Amino acid sequence: MQAMLRAGLATALAGYAAAALAADAAQSLFNGKDLAGWRTVGGRGTNQWQVGHATLDPANPRRLEVTGPGEELISPARGANLVTDASFGDCRLEVEFMVSKGSNSGVKMMRIYEIQILDSYGKAQVGIQDCGAVYDEHAPLVNACKPPGEWQSLVIDFRAPRFDAAGTKIANAKFVKVLLNGQVVQENVEIAHGTNVSRHAPEHPTGQVYLQGDHGPVAFRNLRLTPLN
Repeated sequence: MQAMLRAGLATALAGYAAAALAADAAQSLFNGKDLAGWRTVGGRGTNQWQVGHATLDPANPRRLEVTGPGEELISPARGANLVTDASFGDCRLEVEFMVSKGSNSGVKMMRIYEIQILDSYGKAQVGIQDCGAVYDEHAPLVNACKPPGEWQSLVIDFRAPRFDAAGTKIANAKFVKVLLNGQVVQENVEIAHGTNVSRHAPEHPTGQVYLQGDHGPVAFRNLRLTPLN
């Protein structure tokens, strides 16, 4: 009996240690104050990103209002996209987002593999361009989308593509698991190439996190990344 108790205690302690290590390894991608660690790319050119507090405009639910102070990263109108200065390989990305009615955004791992963000709330059937999809490739398993104006959570466990010493790809990138508002929307989905417009983009063992800001109003907060090497 004592041996069983000791074994159980050891297992519990090991689990606690692993959880603590993961928490220690997690890093915040957004400081809640400015765009340090990020830069704008492409899109419609203008840097429209603001730091403040986002709410749905009661007079026009297709808009997000920005007030301050706040610690949210907000794109109130179409403009530029954002990428991190740093690059990452295998990782877990955690982020909360909010969209206005009918809006469209996305989170791209390594800059080319996109998980779609869209106002898909209430749709009976969801497809390859709905919220939680591997964009244009793999529909979400369920419609877990909340109404516009509500904060939603996205957790992405991502495995980078593998290359041999000569630089030849030997394993595809993979969305190991994607949770939207706590529900599994993708699991063990291999991606043989970048999604949509990035289909022919070169693949690499590491890359940047990319936030889409050129399609419509969106806000982000609590962006955390944990390397999974």
